[in-house]
Amino acid sequence: MESVTRSHSVRERIAEWRREGHKVAFVQTMGSLHKGHLALIADARARAPRVAVSVFVNPLQFGPDEDFGRYPRKTEADKTLLADAGASLMFAPTAFEMYPTGFERTTKVDVPELSQILEGQSRPYFIEGFATVTTKLLQIVQPDIAVYGEKDFQQLIVVRRLVADLCLPVEILSVPVVREHDGLAYGARNRHLSSRDRNIASRLFDTMKLARRRLIDGERNFAAVAETGFKELDRGGLSPEYFAIRQSGDLMPPRADSRDLVILAAARLGLTRLLDCQHVQLPS
Repeated sequence: MESVTRSHSVRERIAEWRREGHKVAFVQTMGSLHKGHLALIADARARAPRVAVSVFVNPLQFGPDEDFGRYPRKTEADKTLLADAGASLMFAPTAFEMYPTGFERTTKVDVPELSQILEGQSRPYFIEGFATVTTKLLQIVQPDIAVYGEKDFQQLIVVRRLVADLCLPVEILSVPVVREHDGLAYGARNRHLSSRDRNIASRLFDTMKLARRRLIDGERNFAAVAETGFKELDRGGLSPEYFAIRQSGDLMPPRADSRDLVILAAARLGLTRLLDCQHVQLPS
């Protein structure tokens, strides 16, 4: 596996693969890789003979009081994991490489509606920062396929929307949430949890399962189910930011005839922020 830091090096390698007739898949990460990322790479490898993976902690996704400085960075360990997983290329750019005119002056990508709800409401700068770096990475790599995880479900919907709106020639695919033995979704920030907090963290998954069961059993007061979920997280020792039930296709509030739903939740536990989702398919 080759590791590069410059955009032109990525383009040169991709062009070489294209001349050889290879299809290219792409996986976007912020590094500190875990089993969730490895599942994305395995899916990408099953779909294309060449897989490029980005490792970049994007400053535009962090607010002034957030954990940009604390976010785990393990570039050398990530390089070993990627090589073992069968990735073809690791792209680990510097902040200057991605934002040569600076963070304030750079062109930014806004995704209307999706940038103001859920993650966008809790973290007003986050969706714009994610959409901006994603657009840049997709333009640099120009893959045939890009694979994203469903744990960050709003990000997945944002990618699908910006790809459609900006006419980017890439197919967006997704992989279900990968979980630890107690249901906690794998995440880079999990390693910050103390042993006590680690036990509390699993309550996020448990609470979402209970909400999912209520919906499958016929409850249609979506607001009441979401309110109960929020209160259960609070009682369980977490600090919830939101607990929401939305349409899985566009993240808009469900209608009476909605069938494909997703439960989304974000909560803080100490200095660690946890995120998860649960799909719900209602009977017709």
